[in-house]
Amino acid sequence: MAAEKLSTRHLLGIKDITLNDIELIFETADNFKGVINRTIKKVPSLRDITIANIFFENSTRTKLSFELAEKRLSADVINFAASSSSVSKGETLIDTVNNILAMKVDMVVMRHPYAGAGVFLSKHINAQIVNAGDGAHEHPTQALLDAYSIREKLGEVAGKKVVIVGDILHSRVAISNILCLQKLGAEVMVCGPTTLIPKHIASLGVKVEHDLIKALNWCDVANMLRIQLERQDIKYFPSLREYAMMYGLNKQILDNLDKEIIVMHPGPINRGVEITSDVADSKQSIILDQVENGVAIRMAVLYLLASQRD
Repeated sequence: MAAEKLSTRHLLGIKDITLNDIELIFETADNFKGVINRTIKKVPSLRDITIANIFFENSTRTKLSFELAEKRLSADVINFAASSSSVSKGETLIDTVNNILAMKVDMVVMRHPYAGAGVFLSKHINAQIVNAGDGAHEHPTQALLDAYSIREKLGEVAGKKVVIVGDILHSRVAISNILCLQKLGAEVMVCGPTTLIPKHIASLGVKVEHDLIKALNWCDVANMLRIQLERQDIKYFPSLREYAMMYGLNKQILDNLDKEIIVMHPGPINRGVEITSDVADSKQSIILDQVENGVAIRMAVLYLLASQRD
């Protein structure tokens, strides 16, 4: 049985939480999964809590998932999109957030293009902070929902072999996933072109493979990352077509493997690049399970953080 409360006031990154924290989040998410599958999907757990979703970067699924989680918990929700705000007029991050806090907000869910923005903010304001992605640094709730989805499908994460394929260099999902999976006892491999694998990633205790077929034959789970063209300042490979030929997963490759593996993707999918449509829609894909589990995991995180309030 996991501990009753989290060891931290904020969720800034997987590196800041313990195995006990992860297990507690998973157990809480199990309960909330029952809630979101009922006819009446709301619980009054956060009825007096106000949560601000502050997104300095575009987001569709993460923002929707957090907002739905907050509303399922009966929290009061305010949404703030930086692109249409006074940030575009030159206001600083602390000024923006302090103005929102002056309206008596209890929690901030923030996505920001700069690594460490959540950590910086947590040192300057009193509200609790959930990092919804900071640059190419961390995306803790994505890693938690990915590991939770593996646990749900395979029974446990410990001892499982997970390969993360694609743009590791620019991916906050990859780093958070590596840390989370290792804490849960999984073996992790990264696979992709040399230009998209960080130079010293092996120092994190992960295997590195450049041959997709070898990686897929090794693993139990393949997490296919999106090519993040918006973060790439130079060309890291000749073309998307060539990338798809070398590192794209299609049904033929999947069917020719020695065993049946699980296919994941954090979204949004570039169909025909990282994975083909027939793979995304196959019975081995748990992509839509990840989306459903995302709401339950975010409900669990918000609930557990809120229960630490004075």
